[in-house]
Amino acid sequence: MALLARLMNIAALATAALLVGCGGGGGGGGGGGVITDAGTLKLALTDAAACGYASINVTVQKVRVHQSATAADADPGWSEVILSPAQRIDLLALTNGTVLELGTVTLPVGTYQQLSLVLAANDATTPLANAVTPIGLTERALGMPANLQAGLKIPVSITITKDQITDYVVDFDACNSVLRLGLTGNYDLSPKLSVVRRVSATGQRITGFVSTTSFDPATTRISAQTGGAIVRATNPDSTGRFVLYPLAAGTYDVVISGLGRVPAVITGVPASDSASTDLNSSAATAIDAPVSATHTATGTVTTGTTPVDARVTVLKNYTGGPSVVIAGAPADATTGGLAYTLPTSAAVRAPFVANNGALTFTNDPAAPTGQYTIAVAAGGTSKSAVVDVTGADSAPVTFTFP
Repeated sequence: MALLARLMNIAALATAALLVGCGGGGGGGGGGGVITDAGTLKLALTDAAACGYASINVTVQKVRVHQSATAADADPGWSEVILSPAQRIDLLALTNGTVLELGTVTLPVGTYQQLSLVLAANDATTPLANAVTPIGLTERALGMPANLQAGLKIPVSITITKDQITDYVVDFDACNSVLRLGLTGNYDLSPKLSVVRRVSATGQRITGFVSTTSFDPATTRISAQTGGAIVRATNPDSTGRFVLYPLAAGTYDVVISGLGRVPAVITGVPASDSASTDLNSSAATAIDAPVSATHTATGTVTTGTTPVDARVTVLKNYTGGPSVVIAGAPADATTGGLAYTLPTSAAVRAPFVANNGALTFTNDPAAPTGQYTIAVAAGGTSKSAVVDVTGADSAPVTFTFP
């Protein structure tokens, strides 16, 4: 079937007349009819940095796309990239610039507004098709609510052009996609996914090194942010090297946050389609940040529903901007609880310097130094509260939705 798919793609470029939906990755299907003007959609998968897990596995069966944003799962018009056999993927292996190619599908020209990632079900034969391994514990099943079993939906706007390959990466944010169900030892999937277009094999990336003496790679997160939202995030590797990829061309704040170190931000970092942006070139010039004492901020989220499905972010507001995310994860899905260990000392910042120029960090003058904003999003609504851990643990905060 893979050979047939390749031959059909070649024929599409020559004659622009193929059946809808013949995909890569071992096969395809769906649609029906003859394509008179065709292009190719290429898909890959990546992940952001994770928190508290040794592995997060999902078993991908296929990826479906549709031109209608409101098409139901059983409606006609879906085209598919089928993985045959289905592939069990550890999302935590897809960080630091790593992407997994899923396959291609030939499509009629036009704009596609819905993408669905279809996972295999946990059953008697494969009870751990989708599973998590919390650090220090054994692997256990990752539950999939009924509304997700037909596919994990992503609203998109993907334009297919005649005789062209359109290349997209699906970002499966594992850290924000797993709900912990209290002390039961159970976990549920609540996916947070996005897509980004790949237009270059050499650009769309920001790279650098952080000090492994100061930053533990397992608990350090480096992220590219804009407007106080994470666009791409990763953990560094064992040498301290990090790669933020793929990124749309633009200007970002690069944020480094690690346990026992103050937040560090590099402002005005450009990303281009044509070349890599390197913050430094080796471990000898690795980014460092001062040591800090820590205190804890805690709280509770109430949504009136079970499980509690709420995303928490902790933001540091620099004087004069930017406001950046330094931590975050879903609230406990059973108790609604949240808890974060935060630095008490002044955050630092540095402006971007081109051509691997030395980065000069200075203390942010904001006082109190241990003040943060905790923001919670649930059911399409957001609420926030300011906490201060400068001298002690902060008083618990409560978020009630709606």
